Amino acid sequence: MKTISFRNDILPLKNVLYRLALRITLSHEDAEDVVQDTLMKVWSRRNEWQQIDNIEAYALTAARNIALDKMKRAGVNVTSPLSTLTSTPVENTTQLEERIIEQDRLQFVRNLIDQLPEKQRSCMQLRDVEEKSYKEIAQILNISEEQVKVNIFRARQSIKQKFKEADEYGL
Repeated sequence: MKTISFRNDILPLKNVLYRLALRITLSHEDAEDVVQDTLMKVWSRRNEWQQIDNIEAYALTAARNIALDKMKRAGVNVTSPLSTLTSTPVENTTQLEERIIEQDRLQFVRNLIDQLPEKQRSCMQLRDVEEKSYKEIAQILNISEEQVKVNIFRARQSIKQKFKEADEYGL
């Protein structure tokens, strides 16, 4: 049986927890609060760590639940950009125009993802960003693997359709 260490096993999860919380809350400040609350919750259950099969799944589940509770208490989904793109020096006008178009498209896709239902957003975040397996996602979200696959499929189809419509019609 592996001994779980807060410093070695749980603290390194803070970035993964933050990204998941940010995807749910859409607010940097709220996501930071969720991570802090999650770490405190996991620490408070330190006497039970050895009985937990997968401490990462436990922490991600706790973060998701805390983020959802925070959103319910707020009563309103606050929309804000997920991240700002860092700018790099551009050598000529053509490169600048291409970079601006690329940034606009990335922001548009982020906005489309933000508009997805929470479960679809969480599934996409865990699968496409955190590279979790369907089994791990199912465990974290407490749903079946088939539901995970369906949520990811629907999310991707929705984003693809809306992006295509906007690209074709200039919306």
